[in-house]
Amino acid sequence: MDITQVLLAAQSPDANLRTVAEDNLTQFQEQNLPNFLLSLSIELSNDEKPPESRRLAGIILKNSLDAKDSAKKEILTQQWVSVDPSVKLKIKESLLVTLGSSVHDARHTSSQVIAKVASIEIPRREWQDLVAKLLGNMTSPGASAPLKQATLEALGYVCEEISPQDMEQDQVNAVLTAVVQGMNQTELSPEVRLAAVKALYNALDFAESNFANEMERNYIMKVVCETAVSKEVEIRQAAFECLVAIASTYYSHLGPYMQTIFNLTANAVKGDEEPVALQAVEFWSAICDEEIALQDEYEGSEDGNSTVHFRFIEKALPSLVPMLLETLLKQEEDQDQDDNVWNISMSGGTCLGLISRTVGDAVVPLVMPFVEANITKPDWHCREAATFAFGSILEGPSVEKLAPLVQAGLDFLLNSMNDANSQVKDTTAWTLGRVFELLHSPAGANPIINNSNLPHIMSVLLESSKDAPNVAEKVCGAIYFLAQGYEDAESMSSVLTPYLPNIIATLLSAADRADTTHFRLRASAYEALNEIVRVSNIPETSGIIGQLLQEIMRRLNLTFDLHILSSGDKEKQSDLQALLCGVLQVIIQKLSSTDAKSIISQTADQLMMLFLRVFACHNSTVHEEAMLAIGALAYATGPDFVKYMPNFFTYLEAGLQNYEEYQVCSISVGVVGDICRALEDKILPFCDRIMTVLLKDLSSSMLNRSVKPPIFSCFGDIALAIGENFEKYLPYAMPMLQGAAGLLGTLDQSDDDMVDYGNQLRRGIFEAYSGILQGIKGPKAQLMIPYATHLLQFTEAVFKDRSRDDSVTKAAVAVLGDLADTLGQSSKDLFKTHLFHVEFLRECQAQELDDEVRATAQWAQGMINQAVVS
Repeated sequence: MDITQVLLAAQSPDANLRTVAEDNLTQFQEQNLPNFLLSLSIELSNDEKPPESRRLAGIILKNSLDAKDSAKKEILTQQWVSVDPSVKLKIKESLLVTLGSSVHDARHTSSQVIAKVASIEIPRREWQDLVAKLLGNMTSPGASAPLKQATLEALGYVCEEISPQDMEQDQVNAVLTAVVQGMNQTELSPEVRLAAVKALYNALDFAESNFANEMERNYIMKVVCETAVSKEVEIRQAAFECLVAIASTYYSHLGPYMQTIFNLTANAVKGDEEPVALQAVEFWSAICDEEIALQDEYEGSEDGNSTVHFRFIEKALPSLVPMLLETLLKQEEDQDQDDNVWNISMSGGTCLGLISRTVGDAVVPLVMPFVEANITKPDWHCREAATFAFGSILEGPSVEKLAPLVQAGLDFLLNSMNDANSQVKDTTAWTLGRVFELLHSPAGANPIINNSNLPHIMSVLLESSKDAPNVAEKVCGAIYFLAQGYEDAESMSSVLTPYLPNIIATLLSAADRADTTHFRLRASAYEALNEIVRVSNIPETSGIIGQLLQEIMRRLNLTFDLHILSSGDKEKQSDLQALLCGVLQVIIQKLSSTDAKSIISQTADQLMMLFLRVFACHNSTVHEEAMLAIGALAYATGPDFVKYMPNFFTYLEAGLQNYEEYQVCSISVGVVGDICRALEDKILPFCDRIMTVLLKDLSSSMLNRSVKPPIFSCFGDIALAIGENFEKYLPYAMPMLQGAAGLLGTLDQSDDDMVDYGNQLRRGIFEAYSGILQGIKGPKAQLMIPYATHLLQFTEAVFKDRSRDDSVTKAAVAVLGDLADTLGQSSKDLFKTHLFHVEFLRECQAQELDDEVRATAQWAQGMINQAVVS
């Protein structure tokens, strides 16, 4: 096969030629993978071949080594590992040769492929001379600029692909030396210097011991700071990106350099090109992130607060805040029209917000003079910047500090919703939303909203929802947060009742607007509507909410008649159905928890018919929302829900088997729990199929791990519903629970995500055991004796593990009580053998844990005492 011709044909405009060529390549790959990869590497390295064939060869080579999907990636890794070592050596030599090619694309692709090979081999302690060979390119006397540039790029990619423990310290030192030399001003080629700065960025994680050494750190910081004033924009930008990464990775070493960095960032923000200025602001945002994390970590501890918290932001505040306030005046003319805009003004405001979270009250006196000086100026840039500055500092300072300012300025903000400039209105609506979100607390000492200003607030918000779509979207957000303020003080939400019909009409009207193509206004309007329903005072508003239920059902019914001519139309239909199902779920939940439940029972048949029609449209997001709404309907209708099960079960089963869209699977598992609670033993005819699917889910490597803890909880729900009928499932469910308990010992405790997952899994296992124990209690309780010892051993292991959270503690303690309650005196010897429970329960009752944990522990203690004494 002439690989060059096949690669060229695979890019032909002629579809027939393309198909034949692609088939040939696939056949070659499947029949002789080592030769296929070698041919591609030779094609890539040959400067006499056409650029097009070389480019495609490189892409295929890279895709033969790596994939986004982890299962596919593992297969590709194993394929490479099994290639004959002599063939692999030839491929790697070809790749290294390509770094010296005269064609930029070939060099670039080769550096990426080298890193992909390194990501497989270096962790396995293979290709140990790669770094030395790359460094040889940098030091060889006649090395050309293109070779050095490609070599540095390869070094950067290698550092990105492998983890720090895979490289020896002397290799790290050599890489950093080469990279820092490449950044040096004595290097004449800008391309080499840029590649060197990018390589340093990727190598920073490896440089921990170098940053711990003062002399080496001084040298690295000196070179980075010098590079930040290079004459090439791209190099300056990359140098500031390095400073941002250093701020996040080596915060504790930054003290001696902060004055220099402040000067560099101030100059960049004032007068440099926007990409450089953005990174300069980002540096201070990164410092804020570090200091906020430190404050969270040391909150309430006496000792650690000053050890690594250098309060850089606090010290820089008098110079830093004025610098950022200036950026707010650099708006783009139509930035309010683009949700994804990111410019120096947006960046400055975001940083100001982080600063206010870092230093709290101290930011207010530095910002308010700017606000007062600019808020009434004729130039809209000044009014918008002043409003943005005020909105940005509302999170962080105390309510006592901000409340008087907000109370004094609220009328002014409301009047600004009539400003002549759209951007001013947009930012004012956002700021009002922030005021309501962060400071509106009806039951607090300084209520922002009161009986005298509520009419003005409502009239402005309802009127402004008719403004330009971007303004209206933020107004809907403000209505959402205004309503949310009453969530913890629902008795006070009566103040909203007189406005409810108008608010509902206004939000429905905003959701219907024809002048908006962007989905966000409609979503924002329906989210605000949901919140208004959630907080409404049902004794006063059940009639209004009942009418809204009819209107939303009418709207959902209309979605089935939409003309679907394209995938875009299908998506719009699905998005709208998802929003409407979301509103129905909230209404069902609201009405079913009160005396207005009859409204739901009267419309349940129509609701269920609508949800089944939505399922028939098949779309994952709609599946999620419709599934959640059905869970709410099951709770509301109780045992009557059984009549819907034959028609609904097909969709429920499909949801439980949906590995691809695991959120759908997870929600479906939750709905099984809702239905179990609603139907109790009427769920029995469906249990065989449900348990079969759930057990299959647990065994599947394809299903996202986050779904597995809820499945265990679901076993508990099923057992509680069907009682002793769960006996037939014990031989299948119990080994699964024991296997999962064993798996917990293998999780990486240094990884926060894994610790969190471990807690979810423990809670799921305990909830399963609790449900099964309670369900099987009675004549068949003895069935649980063979599993009791393992359960106690597992509980003891959890008791000894300090990474458990309160929810796991509560679930573990509950299981001890359930075990004693279910087995009675049969558990006497078990509890006498496993005495850890004495200390565990004492700790739970004595500690400052939450009331629920204490109450559960007291109950469990009583149950165990009964069992042991009996």
